[in-house]
Amino acid sequence: MNGAINRTAWTLWPVVVHSLRTAVACVASLLVARLFRLPEAYWAPLTTMVITQSSLGAALVVSGQRFIGTFVGAAAGATLATYFGPHALAFGTGLFVLGMLRLLTHSDLIGYRFAGIALGIVLLVPRTGDPWQIAAHRFIEVSIGIGVALTLSVLWPERGEMK
Repeated sequence: MNGAINRTAWTLWPVVVHSLRTAVACVASLLVARLFRLPEAYWAPLTTMVITQSSLGAALVVSGQRFIGTFVGAAAGATLATYFGPHALAFGTGLFVLGMLRLLTHSDLIGYRFAGIALGIVLLVPRTGDPWQIAAHRFIEVSIGIGVALTLSVLWPERGEMK
């Protein structure tokens, strides 16, 4: 019986460490975004959450795609919001164009996914501010999330595989 308890404790330990690692990274990301007084600082820890679920090698590879996708999607969202507003046709056209840009940039589905998310956030979420300022904030918030997650991956690497 004592052996079963020790095996159970041993198999639970990676979950405890992973949960603590994720919480520390997300809180750090939130605090950095708040330090810069970003209006929707919650995007930084949400991005950190996505990145910290990858190993360092995988995180490094896909983070470049996420970074570029967020930049392109935020810029497209600001452009469409400036000229057309939050219309469904503008959103659909923007998503299609972002998909076609994959052919020119040789980006993958991860970059396209982040571009589409940034496009939707900038274009569709009702706001009264300047679309370009909103796009810049989203890009900075997501970049903080990526940066904190990658820093954590180097300073506190994931041990073993989490499922």
